[in-house]
Amino acid sequence: MITTIRVNSGNHDFINLVKQLDADLATRDGDAHPFFAQFNTIITIKYAVVAYENGIPAGCGAIKEYEQGIMEVKRMFTVPSCRGKGVATMVLAELERWSGELACKKCILETGQRQPEAIELYKKNGYTIIPNYGQYVDVKSSVCFEKHLLY
Repeated sequence: MITTIRVNSGNHDFINLVKQLDADLATRDGDAHPFFAQFNTIITIKYAVVAYENGIPAGCGAIKEYEQGIMEVKRMFTVPSCRGKGVATMVLAELERWSGELACKKCILETGQRQPEAIELYKKNGYTIIPNYGQYVDVKSSVCFEKHLLY
């Protein structure tokens, strides 16, 4: 059974999952990894979700305020052995609910072209591709998305 809990960046399981994510991204991003890593610190993350499969950490994600009314989805990761079980969709749905509770009307995010499974996840969950925003404007390997929330 998969369950989720809301935490912050001080949660031990969230920290360990993010370390696994960073290791994966370092491999995928190659020389570009330091550029992306600078935007992915978790020190100030107030809103994070950890998913568990039978009590074992299976995945995570977070949101942070991008601007008033808009949350940015960050640090999405699913442990390889738990992929294909709906973990990421559950985490994303919980982050969207939380965003709605915080009076946000939209979620945005950036992912990389070298993460095709992430691109498919976001499309499957109602996100649409938008022009690259903020620090990603001129980054050709970035793909940015948005989703208007109904909460």
